[in-house]
Amino acid sequence: MMASSYNAKEEDGHVAVPVGGTIKNKKPDNTAFKQQRLPAWQPILTAGTVLPAFFVIGLIFIPIGIGLYVTSNNIREFEIDYTGTDIDDPCFNCSQSFSWNNTRPCTCALDFSLDHPFESNVFMYYGLSNFYQNHRRYVKSRDDSQLNGDINSLKNPSKECEPYARNEKAPIAPCGAIANSMFNDTLDLYYVHPNGTRIQIPLSKKDIAWWTDKHVKFRNPGNNPNLTAAFQGTSKPINWRRPVYELDTDEENNGFINEDFIVWMRTAALPTFRKLYRIIQKKNNMTPTLPRGNYTLEVSYNYPVRSFEGRKRVILSTISWMGGKNPFLGIAYITVGSVCFFLGVVLLIIHHKYGSRNNSADIPN
Repeated sequence: MMASSYNAKEEDGHVAVPVGGTIKNKKPDNTAFKQQRLPAWQPILTAGTVLPAFFVIGLIFIPIGIGLYVTSNNIREFEIDYTGTDIDDPCFNCSQSFSWNNTRPCTCALDFSLDHPFESNVFMYYGLSNFYQNHRRYVKSRDDSQLNGDINSLKNPSKECEPYARNEKAPIAPCGAIANSMFNDTLDLYYVHPNGTRIQIPLSKKDIAWWTDKHVKFRNPGNNPNLTAAFQGTSKPINWRRPVYELDTDEENNGFINEDFIVWMRTAALPTFRKLYRIIQKKNNMTPTLPRGNYTLEVSYNYPVRSFEGRKRVILSTISWMGGKNPFLGIAYITVGSVCFFLGVVLLIIHHKYGSRNNSADIPN
């Protein structure tokens, strides 16, 4: 039986180096970080620290949740579905016969009534369902350099825009699937006076897009006020009825800086979403923005949704300091606060009933 020799250096991580060769030392450096000697702090959870924490969280979260929930409920919101899937719907004929290739617009009118007045500024949204703007290939199908006014990208769109980069060898402006599928329904709102006359509600299309998008991310090419010349040699998107330089008669809202276009280009994260369409400004403090009564929504039905089994709707909504109507945040705060307060009561009872017994118990030898 061969005897083995003990070497303290080998146990300590030092390995003997054979003659004529080198072996790298794998022992970590003797530093506080690598040897895990850094100062650390670990809380000691006791009844005196845990119970007050539960009660404080409950007493703070519950009032905040109630305030958020009440604020959300005070927001007026009215939704109208105008998809036209049922035969009795006013837009049924338009939904059945319309496609991207139609040249004649189809119009329909929907009557509705508001039981409560809308006092402050009213925001008019259009909503789509079952439309997956968050699809990876769809989100990437754009050319941000082209949208920022780069001349080279205008004539040579990015490959990410394929198959919507060129049309009959002419570069498409704006290119990509996002721009090609832009929402193009036209919505008009009328108030029906008790005497039967219809009064059109003025809809403002200014300031519906983010300021950074309007003034930083989107620019017309070449700083040329003549957009027809600036976009010469380009083709409109396949599903568009008119080129990008004819989106609006207002020069400050035409071309790539058209606010309807900018709003659409900001893709949604979920398949059911809403996007801001117009703003109804409050005229004075004496009369509500939208008084209670009867209204008519006239729709120029241009956007087909049957191909992807989607739905279209219009939402009229006011806002508050916390944004639009969303009761989830208030409910979440109330739920978390209530659970914490309930756990605090349960733990307090347990501590009161068994805490003194554990402290007085003899420790066995």
